[in-house]
Amino acid sequence: MESSFSFGVILAILASLIIAANALVVMAVLSLIHKNDGVGLSFTLNLAVADTSLGLAISGIVTDQLSSTARPTQKTLCSLRMAFVTSSAAASVLTVMLIAFDRYLAIKQPLRYFQIMNGLMARACIAGLWLVSYLIGFLPLGVRVFQQTAYKGPCSFFAVFHPRFVLTLSCVGFFPALLLFVFFYCDMLKIASMHSQQIRKTEHAGAPAGAHRPPRTPSDFKAVRTVAVLIGSFTLSWTPFLITSIVQVACQECHLYPVLERYLWLLGVGNSLLNPLIYAYWQKEIRQQFSQMALGMKKGLAAFLLLLSARDGGPQGPRESARHITTISHSELDG
Repeated sequence: MESSFSFGVILAILASLIIAANALVVMAVLSLIHKNDGVGLSFTLNLAVADTSLGLAISGIVTDQLSSTARPTQKTLCSLRMAFVTSSAAASVLTVMLIAFDRYLAIKQPLRYFQIMNGLMARACIAGLWLVSYLIGFLPLGVRVFQQTAYKGPCSFFAVFHPRFVLTLSCVGFFPALLLFVFFYCDMLKIASMHSQQIRKTEHAGAPAGAHRPPRTPSDFKAVRTVAVLIGSFTLSWTPFLITSIVQVACQECHLYPVLERYLWLLGVGNSLLNPLIYAYWQKEIRQQFSQMALGMKKGLAAFLLLLSARDGGPQGPRESARHITTISHSELDG
């Protein structure tokens, strides 16, 4: 009971951090979309929404883990909770794949990119992504071989889902997707190398600045770095859980469920906390938007404190306080 309570506390902290971090990314990306509409930003927004929904989904498990009652959650309710957790995790992974493909397409077909990946296509991709994610998450509820025959609380992933489900996802989805990631990244590196050589040849030929410049932009190649970090964190987070689940299927005598559920599953879920941190550090436009949001909050707090001071009969009247707030805002903007 004590270990279950400790696991529940860790899960509650992790869920809170995932929701808070991704909510900040959602606000930042929505502000950027309002300023400059872009397909890539909509995919980034979808990743933050998927990770936020994962945080909300695992927060439903926290109640069961922290509950001191002897009566466990019903199997049907637990299965539904885990289906939503799996669907959100699948949406997060598939969105990383979609972002990688979007950057690959922007570099591979720079002249046709905006014709292919327009707003309608982006919305169709996101809608199809969520449909596939929910099909994956709720698959064990319709396929009996993916369900555990005996259910014993508390509610956890392998309390209701058999490791065969993870084995199937690994062979059909995870490892093929990982190979596709490697192909995308290697091809993007090859294109980036050719792009650099083309620029050097143009400079050596003495062509004027901007003449015969390749249609790809530096931001496209900088995005490759962010995609690489996302793929790396995704691989490191989920591979131990998936491989250990495969070992559990192959070795029925091995009792690896405590390691899988207490440590490796948490490591995989923690990827949803890494994604917003990666964007906050590596993506320049999101980092700048965070700075603007922090500056706006600072100005708002200063204005609020000055208004409180004026209302409480401070040394300045309301009109002088308002004038002082305007002065502060202009000075910060000029700085």
